[in-house]
Amino acid sequence: MSKASRARRAADRESFVLRPFQGLTSECDLVAMREIVPAATAPLTLIDDYADRTVTAVTVLPLALPCLTRSDGSVLVALQTQVSAGDASRQVAAALIAALNIEAGATPTNVDITPDTPQLQALLDPTVPLEITVHDGFEFWVEHPDEMTDEVKASLEQANSAAPPTHRLSSVPAAYWSDEGERAWVRWVMPQEEYPLLNALARLHAGRVDDIGEGSRYVGSFRCHGLLAPVWEVPKGTPAEAFEAGAAAFSARLDEALANTDPLTAVERRSRDGLANRQLTIR
Repeated sequence: MSKASRARRAADRESFVLRPFQGLTSECDLVAMREIVPAATAPLTLIDDYADRTVTAVTVLPLALPCLTRSDGSVLVALQTQVSAGDASRQVAAALIAALNIEAGATPTNVDITPDTPQLQALLDPTVPLEITVHDGFEFWVEHPDEMTDEVKASLEQANSAAPPTHRLSSVPAAYWSDEGERAWVRWVMPQEEYPLLNALARLHAGRVDDIGEGSRYVGSFRCHGLLAPVWEVPKGTPAEAFEAGAAAFSARLDEALANTDPLTAVERRSRDGLANRQLTIR
């Protein structure tokens, strides 16, 4: 590894941010789009010098591009990229700034984070929630569908076939159902601090009231960008809509458990230990 590469990696480590999207109203959905959802888009509301630009956050772009500028000057910026950074927010911001400052129809070749790169929070109105559209495939990649070549069509079909059917629940924020072949899941990114959230989940698990609907089973959680995302296995063949009411009811039970300041009972402590052992850290 070259000295320059080591220096860049050291800089990334020094700039590590546990919750890179903290402060944005849709922090949990941004994390979900970055880590859970295969195909989704969400318009971004920019401020100051870029307030008049049309920008859409997407889960992923073809060839793992970090961003691109269309012929009309509109910008797509990817949340899922192969480039790691200590601060995912600055990583996305670097790509966004690069795309905003290049001619229409061009693709930026350099989106490195510099000392002056801000967090994404500095470019967006943090109070505006994301309006997320979950797609069945990646047709949003194509600016002019009528002009697709056979090669582009084949590439798009291949990408679409690899994306499992996914739906965003409407009754609660940042919860996503997906059918992944042999199994189906609901993954729900939650905003609470990890320790009190884990305690609350332990109370519900110990009381056997941690389901989100008939046939659902809480199987654990993963950590991602400083947040916990509980996961339920749900019955195959049951549509996402069937878990709307159950998710809303679970949310109410969770709020009650979070408000409970009593020490955990012995059973609840064992439950918490078991849940902690089933956590997986992604980033």
